[in-house]
Amino acid sequence: MKRIVFFVLMLFVSVTAKSQEGKSAFDFLGLPVSSHANSLGGNNISIVEEDLSMVRYNPALLGPEMDMIIDLNYMRYMAGTNSAGAMFAKAAGDRAAWSAGLQYVGYGNLTEADAQGNILGTFSAKDMVINGGYTHDFGARWRGGFQAKLIYSAYADYSSLALAVDVGLNYYNPNKEFSMSLVFKNLGGQLKRFTETHERLPWDIQFGFSKTMRSVPIRWSVTVDHLSKWHLPYTKPRTDEFSGGELLETKDTFFSNLFRHMIFGVEYIPSRNFYIALGYNYKTHTDMLRYGRNFLSGFTFGTGVQVKMVGLGVSVANRHAKGTMFMFNINMRLNDFKR
Repeated sequence: MKRIVFFVLMLFVSVTAKSQEGKSAFDFLGLPVSSHANSLGGNNISIVEEDLSMVRYNPALLGPEMDMIIDLNYMRYMAGTNSAGAMFAKAAGDRAAWSAGLQYVGYGNLTEADAQGNILGTFSAKDMVINGGYTHDFGARWRGGFQAKLIYSAYADYSSLALAVDVGLNYYNPNKEFSMSLVFKNLGGQLKRFTETHERLPWDIQFGFSKTMRSVPIRWSVTVDHLSKWHLPYTKPRTDEFSGGELLETKDTFFSNLFRHMIFGVEYIPSRNFYIALGYNYKTHTDMLRYGRNFLSGFTFGTGVQVKMVGLGVSVANRHAKGTMFMFNINMRLNDFKR
């Protein structure tokens, strides 16, 4: 098994090295697929629970304790965009597990126009990911895993196919209720291009940790993403003092870059069967400065409850003044229905 994992890693690192030239494609891979993660700022790679939806963010969060669990998700986004998916997990002995899943994103019917702006009609656009993962325990507190992804996009008459892998590592100390993770995401490249231009995948390196406080039922998390690139400048509109017109000011300071890498989340968890979560993503907040963002841009909210054999989760995020994101998850342990 170790030789297989090593071969997979070397293959995808090689492909990724070649894919760094050109533009980035398949940015939809960053869309939320878990109401739990979405409620914590849109991304979390370190929460250790029997929540299969979190495995899409870090394959090392998968484990044999998720045996025979199925997770379904649905997201309603702005401009008629809908996303839905499913994932299934199966234990492979006492220290390993595998998973398989599918995610679909549909953008509805879009208006097609030529270079002069003449309306030609409408066209459809969609993205799809088929994924399979494997994880294994390395001792009592360490777990590693990978998730291979076959990615397909079709926009009107253009389509593209890509192959990628996520590689994750997690450390979890149950006595201190502390978890720490490192993830390499979207290592891979295109198998079929949209056009003659080569476009790279939105690969990323992420680090995160979660800690549950002993005195109160509060768990807080910090996720640091885009570690392959320090500078993340953004533009902020301001009023010109002479003309009264609007100017765009570029912000690229040390602290603005630092906080644009960080995502914060906090949960109130009075029991294993219930949580209320709040998250804040400074990068989302500042990205929306030019596009009519409101006060709540960057904030996310959510809750989850386990009722007997079924777990339900819902989250809401106001990323834009005109676009509220609703996310819904349901998970079931199929073995419980046999009893």
